[in-house]
Order: sequence, then structure tokens, then C-alpha cells
Amino acid sequence: MKPLKALLSEVASCRICEPGLPLGANPVLQCSTSAKVLIAGQAPGSKVHASGIPFDDPSGDRLRDWMGISRKTFYNAAKIAILPMGFCYPGTGKSGDLPPRPECAPQWRTSLLAQMKQIELTLVMGQYAQQYHFDPGSSSLTELVKSWQDYWPAMIPLPHPSPRNNRWLKTNPWFETEVLPELKTRIKQVLKGQIDE
Repeated sequence: MKPLKALLSEVASCRICEPGLPLGANPVLQCSTSAKVLIAGQAPGSKVHASGIPFDDPSGDRLRDWMGISRKTFYNAAKIAILPMGFCYPGTGKSGDLPPRPECAPQWRTSLLAQMKQIELTLVMGQYAQQYHFDPGSSSLTELVKSWQDYWPAMIPLPHPSPRNNRWLKTNPWFETEVLPELKTRIKQVLKGQIDE
């Protein structure tokens, strides 16, 4: 097994799906061998592509609020790993960003996950990440998130924190009152006092 540093160097120079990327390749991820929390998401948006910083957008602000942690903790790779299903911005379609490029996860995901043996909690957001990690079959997002305790405390399915999901959040108030307090408590347990203000 290659050292993580060498693997990340290969990821940084990956161009496997560049012909299908409107803005070219710019892999965005964050991981280390000591991370305790893994965020499994979809793919970077255009703002993240430009900055090279994962969740450097309104979705990230909401996600950090859901987790009850600061930007400093969130961007500490020794604590938090961020591994989307696609590392590069896939472009925009009629109803928002396109799906993650299909080449990325088979090429890199297994090798990277194998390096992160300290993960105690995985947050799984969006249908592509949920299909990979849970194989939910025909379950709707709402059904899957309502069944969060089936995967607890090692994993949790979440809606994507994008502003596009404001309607879902408004029509499912139980998520904020029942799920998020448990998530924040679990994050504190896993990070064991390592949360920065």
C-alpha cells in the first residue's frame, strides 16, 4: 500500500476525466491517516473549484453549523477528512451541478479510505455518496435520513447542506430537532475535546 502522501500527490496530478470537465481538473479533498471524522459528499462546486478549499461556500457554512464546529476544526485534516465522490467540479446542468464524474471514485476511493483507519464517524451526504456507502436501493432521501439510527454511531446519512435543500429542511423539521443534536454530541465524543473555538 502506497503512503498517503504519495497517493495524494498522484490525486493532485490526476487528469483522468479532464476532457469532460468544463473548468479543467482541480482535485479538491482533505484527508490524513489520523482523521476521526469523514465527510463523504458529492463533488466541488464552482466556488470551491476556484478556491481549492472544500466546502468553501454556503453549503460549508451550514455543514459546520450542523456539526457544531468552527472553520479551524473543520479544516484541520488531522481531525476531519473530506472525500467527495468526485474531486473536481463537474459542471452545471439544467437543475444545478452535474453528478460527480464516474471515473473518480473507482480510481481513488478504495485506496484513500484504506489509509484512514482512525475514522469513527462518516457523514454521508447526497445520493451518489449514499449509493456508494449504503446502497439504499429505492429508498428516498427522506426515508434514508429517517433511518439514520440504523447506521449509528459509525455512519449517518444526511441531506446535502446546499441552499437548494431549504425546502426539504423546512418540510422535515424533525431533522433539526432530533438528528442534529445527536450529531453534534457524537462529533464532540469522537474528537474528544479537540474542537477549536
